[in-house]
Amino acid sequence: MIPLSLYVHFPWCVSHCPYCDFNAHAASTFDESRYIDCLVQEFRRAAGEAQGRTIESVFFGGGTPSRFSPTAIGRVLNVIRTEFDCSSSLEVTLEANPQSADRENFTGYREAGVNRLSIGVQSFDDHCLRRIGRAHGREDACAAIDFARQAGFSRFNLDLMYGLPNQQIDQARADLEKALEFEPEHLSWYQLTLEPGTPFAAKPPPLPDGDHLWEMYVEGAGILERAGYAQYEVSAWCRDGAVCRHNVNYWEYGDYLGVGAGAHGKLTDAAGEVFRTVQAYSPDDWMGAVEREGPEIERRHRGADNRIFEFMLGALRLKAGAAWVLFEARTGQSRKVLDGMLEKARALGLVTESSQGLRASAQGWRYLDDLCELFLPIGA
Repeated sequence: MIPLSLYVHFPWCVSHCPYCDFNAHAASTFDESRYIDCLVQEFRRAAGEAQGRTIESVFFGGGTPSRFSPTAIGRVLNVIRTEFDCSSSLEVTLEANPQSADRENFTGYREAGVNRLSIGVQSFDDHCLRRIGRAHGREDACAAIDFARQAGFSRFNLDLMYGLPNQQIDQARADLEKALEFEPEHLSWYQLTLEPGTPFAAKPPPLPDGDHLWEMYVEGAGILERAGYAQYEVSAWCRDGAVCRHNVNYWEYGDYLGVGAGAHGKLTDAAGEVFRTVQAYSPDDWMGAVEREGPEIERRHRGADNRIFEFMLGALRLKAGAAWVLFEARTGQSRKVLDGMLEKARALGLVTESSQGLRASAQGWRYLDDLCELFLPIGA
């Protein structure tokens, strides 16, 4: 059985960062009660698609889920437990931004059933934070992490970025060293990218060049390894095997229900056909549709070529790579269909193969986008 997760989207932020291409809407206030009512109604519909399957993880993403009250989050989790068959070891992650962090709220989230926080620090350098439009400062970030500890969270992730505008290598190093002082079990450390449609893409800030980015990455990887963190995904590091199970399910081409404004999902039916789903983008449009006749859900069938590319795009992000047995089970294709695609990858030294599977070589890890492009459908 393909693992099943649940992603719940909370679309509002205090402000919209210029690099962000997520479905986030800046608003000083919003109707929490109405949105939660709509989520509850949608869970009851979505439960029909999960019959006979167990929810392994729940991820509250955004936007800024930590702008919602513990009462609201508790109501959501109670309905999820009622409507779905949930694993006894259910992982429940909630994203939190430092500017909306609160010790009392964090305690309330934990009591409601959230057992993992992901705190969007991005940087501990006030100058870097201002350059990327973040609404918090260094002290806010440090306080948020302290609140998580005081609230009893033993499991939390810190989100950090490198390659920020005008960032120097010593600044990137200092960010990691500061993060390690808090001894998080998990770190997401990833490069700032210019996403289409964002203000930064329209008017790019001065970013470090490729050589400096690679130096930052190599030095940062060394710092994390010496501190006892293992890299299991291109931008994820953890101690003692504390991977984010929800994200690993994404990378291994597992299934997930997407609920909320603009939420994406991926489902495999009984015949092995794969569908991508997306709900209405605008919070008002989404709530209106739920209240009238049900949410507007676009479904896109994924043919064999798309399944192959999507699987490899995720699995090659993992240090362990793509297991042949998983590839065949999740895509419905024989590994032999990859022979032509792998020929160039082998010639370029981008992959390492075994009887168990395929993974990026050291060269392939550095040029991961180029490796993944080799699996694109013809004409894409």
